[in-house]
Amino acid sequence: MALSRVVLTSGRSVDLTELRLSATYANVLEGYPCKPLNDHAIAGLLRSAERFHPGAPVHLIPPPREYPDQFAGAFGPVEVLPAVTCVGSFRSEAIDPGHDRALYRSRLTVVWFQPTSRIPAGYDAETELLDMDWEQLAADEEL
Repeated sequence: MALSRVVLTSGRSVDLTELRLSATYANVLEGYPCKPLNDHAIAGLLRSAERFHPGAPVHLIPPPREYPDQFAGAFGPVEVLPAVTCVGSFRSEAIDPGHDRALYRSRLTVVWFQPTSRIPAGYDAETELLDMDWEQLAADEEL
């Protein structure tokens, strides 16, 4: 059973079967949000997603980056990502029309950022999530 069903802009329905939410800067003990810190955190999220979902393609939706008017430190200007980090596992019908629907499904692990801890459902999700090109990003797997 899925946590929710999301309808992509293409009209394809995808089921969210697993979702990990975390505060984007929960593990920052000292320093400040900046490009090197953010890039390191994103790379770690991608590695983690690949380990938790072996064999599934992993897609990063590039996060919006804000640059508040604050003093730049040793690592450059302050750069802030949205407050909530999301790693979701999605499933849908097979991409290849030649695959038997009873024996195949497509899957994709997605990493994205959003301002709140709201679970995406229906048409209510971040625009970049809804605009994913499922046919290019996901992969079919035999059950």
